[in-house]
Amino acid sequence: MIEKINNLLPQTQCGQCGFKGCRPYAEAIASGSADIDQCPPGGDEGIAALASLLARPVNPLNPAFGIHKPAQVAVIIEGSCIGCLKCIAACPVDAIIGASKMLHTVLTDECTGCELCLPPCPVNCIEIRPTHMDLTAEQKHQKAQLNKRRYETRAVRLEQQAEAQRERAEKQKAALLKLKQLSKTSQPPTSQ
Repeated sequence: MIEKINNLLPQTQCGQCGFKGCRPYAEAIASGSADIDQCPPGGDEGIAALASLLARPVNPLNPAFGIHKPAQVAVIIEGSCIGCLKCIAACPVDAIIGASKMLHTVLTDECTGCELCLPPCPVNCIEIRPTHMDLTAEQKHQKAQLNKRRYETRAVRLEQQAEAQRERAEKQKAALLKLKQLSKTSQPPTSQ
């Protein structure tokens, strides 16, 4: 059931629902700890789909979680970007590319419009603009599934990087301990 619910969500991974991504929200809906009216990107269409799946009444979007907006994307203002990488780290679907101290850019076809890149930007060089794209329900679903795969791929990559970092730290710790032990055994005894 969790996967069926998750597949109906827009996969923006924005967190507006109060959860850290679409899957945790789907898990909360399935467990009964969240209602189906908490997803602004999904809007009334998403609520209706969830209500149909779960045989629940259709409620309006709960305004405590935000308002439904038309499809949108982030755009980086080139003249202002300082290449700090903070937006890249914040993007849940790897839709922003760039290098340190170099201009970044948004892959607009991949951007979910989640707005998570806005708060970390120290120079406010990111704008959110409507896409002006009128997608069919099937196209929206296909885009959501692509966003979901990009999000999951990013999560796996970040976990692998964290594991590699932990392994490096353990090896450094072991090497330092060995060096410390060697230095103790190689020191000449002190005369009294």
